Amino acid sequence: MTMRHVILPALLLVAVLGCRGQTTAEPPIVPLRNMFDQDRYDPQAESHFFSDSRTMRTPVEGTIPRERELEPELGQGRLADDSGYVLEIPKSAVTKLGGAAAMLNRGQDRYNIYCRPCHDGTGSGKGTVIERASFQPAPPTFHQDRIRQMPDGQLFATISHGARVMPSYGARIPVVDRWAIVSYVRALQLSQGE
Repeated sequence: MTMRHVILPALLLVAVLGCRGQTTAEPPIVPLRNMFDQDRYDPQAESHFFSDSRTMRTPVEGTIPRERELEPELGQGRLADDSGYVLEIPKSAVTKLGGAAAMLNRGQDRYNIYCRPCHDGTGSGKGTVIERASFQPAPPTFHQDRIRQMPDGQLFATISHGARVMPSYGARIPVVDRWAIVSYVRALQLSQGE
């Protein structure tokens, strides 16, 4: 009998016995324990780490969140001098999404996920949520003059911050996707035009 005939069955036996599927109360073996098991504080909770006992800290000066857009036209829908809303979708948003056609397709996809349940597939404001929840006020139709004449930046800000019973989507939908939704809403308005 060769050595290979002895070692191979022994390794197979160890592997089978090592995978018995039993649970254990022991903590998992993690090489970087400090990254696996970090202290966590709730907002407004007391912290013993800082001398003032506050968990909510002011961000370090000069730091910004990685997701934040620094360009006000793109990130907020406002003009650089903050005098009003941008009239049209910023070119940088169109470029980031790969052109107008790609932006429109992405906008339709995001609209169907986030907006269609309330606003309907045509933008009439009679989606399935509104039909089933009659106690909730219906959203306005996208086809009224007030919304047709609204600057694109204002429509973007409404998606970002919400309005009346509409929730804020600023934290859920990335910036360029919100602009893509604006482009799709404008396409809906053109398709349903009078």
